[in-house]
Amino acid sequence: MGKNGLEQYFVTEGNKKLYLGYTTGSCAAAAAKAATWMLFLGQKIYEVNLATPKGIVLHLPIEEIQCTTEYVSCAVRKDAGDDPDVTDGILVYAKVKKIEQPDVVILGGTGVGIVTRKGLEQPVGEAAINRVPRKMIKESVEEVLREQEWDGGIEVEISVPEGVNVAKKTFNERLGIQGGISILGTSGIVVPMSEKALIDSIRVEMKMLAAEQVEYLLITPGNYGETFLKNQMQLDLSKSMKCSNYVGETIGIAKELGIKGILFVSHIGKFIKVSGGIMNTHSKHSDSRAELMTAAAIRAGASIETARRLLDTITTEEAVTILKEGNLLSETMKSITDKIHYYLNKKSGEDLKIGAILFSNEYGYLGETKYAKELAEKFLNKRGE
Repeated sequence: MGKNGLEQYFVTEGNKKLYLGYTTGSCAAAAAKAATWMLFLGQKIYEVNLATPKGIVLHLPIEEIQCTTEYVSCAVRKDAGDDPDVTDGILVYAKVKKIEQPDVVILGGTGVGIVTRKGLEQPVGEAAINRVPRKMIKESVEEVLREQEWDGGIEVEISVPEGVNVAKKTFNERLGIQGGISILGTSGIVVPMSEKALIDSIRVEMKMLAAEQVEYLLITPGNYGETFLKNQMQLDLSKSMKCSNYVGETIGIAKELGIKGILFVSHIGKFIKVSGGIMNTHSKHSDSRAELMTAAAIRAGASIETARRLLDTITTEEAVTILKEGNLLSETMKSITDKIHYYLNKKSGEDLKIGAILFSNEYGYLGETKYAKELAEKFLNKRGE
């Protein structure tokens, strides 16, 4: 087997090397690129190069090639590296054909789930192919179209025949994705989920900032928070970092390193758990989002019927919509942020000032804790102030 470009990339857990893999999004983009090349060249190709958002170039073998005068179909096999991913080894197919309109139209086929509930990254009724994979597919196909000087467009159908069965091993149906898996990935690369490695990386990054005399940190759990900061808040991101699910560990490391304050900026889906004193927000540790949202809404005066509706929600975005429709959002968020303030400060003690700003992907800013405004002033972007 040839080299795929990931041989030198790994994380360590103890004395063990855990090798990286690539996402279903990378598989879909690579298959689409290869199929488009074959459509124009009229001959089979057996490997394709793919530049990932992570900056790593993959060299991926092409399988299951079918060429006709009207379309080309091929597949790339998912390799999750040493991550225990249920999609490891499945084939992700792309079927491409020419269309007249100058666009890259992306469709979901067999084994790609359909979004059935609000609050997910794609609208209801759309194939569960997330934003970054869609961008990767589009850019990969457009690269070929430019080189071939084709004025029309390409229709790309992504399918994962094994996805129907694999989805039964995931939480997709509960989350509102029916009929298959999601095509995922924000970097194109799968990093094995070693908790120790992730926490160590948080420590290393924070230690570097502390060495630069940074006293106050702006922290988001992940990409949603980072996007919200860039698009909605005029804050200096040079002192920002991510903490993933490790809220408690992050606070502990900050105390050890003498950091004076932290402002968390988080999607409500993560920090609703902190309102219940949960400091590791990964779903494998806890998933009490609906119960905590409901408890806060009852404190804010919600009826029994509203409470029942909230308990039946799958996503916090859906719950926020219910609260907004019932004119309960403001009071409920006040209850939630008060609880978050209590648990964050119980964890941090007197040496570390800590606050949080919460947002929703659909509704934007939702609320903030007691010290959030004071801490936000530490990160004001002077050019945008």
